[in-house]
Amino acid sequence: MGVTVDVRQVYKYPFEQVVASFLRKYPNPMDKNVISVKTVEEKRDVSTGIIYRKRIAVCQNVVPEILRKVSILKVPNIQLEEESWLNPQERNMAIRSHCLTWTQYASMKEESVFRESMENPNWTEFIQRGRISITGAGFLNCILETFASTFLRQGAQKGIRIMEMLLKEQCGAPLAE
Repeated sequence: MGVTVDVRQVYKYPFEQVVASFLRKYPNPMDKNVISVKTVEEKRDVSTGIIYRKRIAVCQNVVPEILRKVSILKVPNIQLEEESWLNPQERNMAIRSHCLTWTQYASMKEESVFRESMENPNWTEFIQRGRISITGAGFLNCILETFASTFLRQGAQKGIRIMEMLLKEQCGAPLAE
């Protein structure tokens, strides 16, 4: 089956500031679930100027304790892989991330874009689509997908709040129209 969560947000800050804040977002005391983020690859395409990054995030396992009675869910940490393509000339950054843990039972993928807003070139639009599907857990599939859906929605909203706070701290008040 699977669940999909869509998010859209306009940050009233220039693209360059939003991307810089995104790349410094974690780890952060506002979200203690993200333990570490490490860049494992970074390269620039000299012909296009596009910067490719691959990062690995280590997060605390947030599956409720009751569900961790199932042995496969009883791990302390979860690893996520994030790939991004930053195009400074076109002022956009595409991001794809997926879970590296539990791949034989679950698929968690997110695709996100930061781009110059159509409303105002000094603002940045953020669009994200996350999808989770659970297989191989039998009768727990639906329960785990419901939990995952709630967690994905709450996580997206929390990420937006953290970005807003970081942008305000690092860049001052948002830009007016």
